Amino acid sequence: MWDCPDFLELPERDHKPRHRGLTHVLDKGMTTPALEAQLAQTGDLIDILKIGWGIAYVDPTVKDRVAMCNAAGVAVCLGGTLLEVCVAQGRVDNLRRWAAGIGINAIEVSDGLQAMTAERKTALIGSLSADFIVLAETGAKDGHVPVVTEQWLAEMEADLAAGATWVIAEGRESGTVGVYHDDGSLRVELVEAIAARLPMDRVIFETPRKAQQVEFIRRFGAGVNLGNVPPEEVLPLETLRLGLRADTAVVDLAVREPVARR
Repeated sequence: MWDCPDFLELPERDHKPRHRGLTHVLDKGMTTPALEAQLAQTGDLIDILKIGWGIAYVDPTVKDRVAMCNAAGVAVCLGGTLLEVCVAQGRVDNLRRWAAGIGINAIEVSDGLQAMTAERKTALIGSLSADFIVLAETGAKDGHVPVVTEQWLAEMEADLAAGATWVIAEGRESGTVGVYHDDGSLRVELVEAIAARLPMDRVIFETPRKAQQVEFIRRFGAGVNLGNVPPEEVLPLETLRLGLRADTAVVDLAVREPVARR
């Protein structure tokens, strides 16, 4: 195990298995060697790896990649779009059996395509939570769907009550929908309402962009749960959480050592 230095005063970070400060990574189809290298370097920092969209269904190496993550203590989650397609085709039980057979331990339940009733989503969460960790997402993939704060809060509360381990605030890979305006800026009123009403250790905010990660860390600290993080951003994100990057660093000039005179 790497001998981590400990001479700096940094924000406290929980060790895995964490209940706060989660880093949820979006895997867009890494090769097995790339994933092996990723886990060797950042496995202790990744809590959940989501195999995006329906990639798991068409990836011939998926079983091996899932086994690698399980061995590293990283939960593997199927993307919500795959489940939504299975719902539309009446194949949820097939998905459940297949996912369990390849070692998947988490499933995202979403209605990003806006083709599912609230009752159907609640029933799916209740059913799937018997066998999997459920991450329930709120928000649409279409940026033209109105974002109504009270509706988001009610849906998130219902998802937690139905058995979801975490609820996800939609941001997509682009960071331009859901909790964000189309220019990537934060819907502050929505986020503040979520923080005021829901337990923050049960909420994951999708933050694919560095500026978005910075804003959430500044608002809620190192222990905020962040999702849809690109694999190459795992280490940079940790420096943001710990104040080891200019965007979040706090330097007290009063404690700086004096410069020696020549």
